Amino acid sequence: MKLRLVFLFILLLTEGFGQNTRPFPMEEKALLWEISGNGAKKGSYLFGTMHMIEKEYFFFPESLEKIVSKSKRLTTELGDFSDQSGLMKLMILEEGTFFDFFDEAQTDSILDWAESELGMNEKLFRLSFSKMKPFVVSQMGIQKQFSGKTESYEITLQKIASENKLEMSGLETVEEQMSIFDNLTREQQAMMVMETIRDSEESIVFLRQMERVYVSQNIDSLYSMITSEESVIAEEEDAFLNQRNIQWIPKIEELIQSKRTFIAVGAGHLGGPNGVIRLLEQKGYTLTPVEL
Repeated sequence: MKLRLVFLFILLLTEGFGQNTRPFPMEEKALLWEISGNGAKKGSYLFGTMHMIEKEYFFFPESLEKIVSKSKRLTTELGDFSDQSGLMKLMILEEGTFFDFFDEAQTDSILDWAESELGMNEKLFRLSFSKMKPFVVSQMGIQKQFSGKTESYEITLQKIASENKLEMSGLETVEEQMSIFDNLTREQQAMMVMETIRDSEESIVFLRQMERVYVSQNIDSLYSMITSEESVIAEEEDAFLNQRNIQWIPKIEELIQSKRTFIAVGAGHLGGPNGVIRLLEQKGYTLTPVEL
């Protein structure tokens, strides 16, 4: 009889935990989520962004602006960007050159890409990027995939926060974010560059698909797209997504329990079994989707 009671107690605990955490994939489609319960200040929100998005897919309704402006604090992935000289130091190699990461064939591909896409001949490209980390050229390749005018959710949010004199903070430092790329193997850093300059048409198609899924507000589908793609980011999902999500949770808890906070991070961090939404639910918070 005692064993049956113990088994029943464990079963109830397990079922209760499962019921408090959304199944994957979830039915709800939302980029904006209200956080409540467990000591969270009323009016705290979690929002999923795309760090760069084409203007035709960018939407920022008045209702969202009102919610942000009524907050006491805006928190994004990164904090202060004002130290441009410090940021530049993080982009420069301590030893060796950019070209040390690539074989001869890869170097030829990069130089051809620089000529056709950046309008830079070999001499100018070598002069400009020989001391830069591969990450820098990879980001340039990503930017070239955007065909039209782009918008930034982070810049828009920070402008609203500044106008309304909100406190602003970050969940991690630039140094912490850059260390993710620095900790990749030399082969992986090289591959990130090659991924962005090869098969440009295929990459553009994939980007458009991501933008469409984003505006559909299906964050679990967006997470699945990111992690199922054949890329270094998918290969290193734990470093780029899961571990960062886990490290953010104590910081988010402290923020939302002290004052009304609007938290904005890349939408890929919201979805998935180890996404911020489900991690907060596991901590006892209630996440309610908000229609935009």
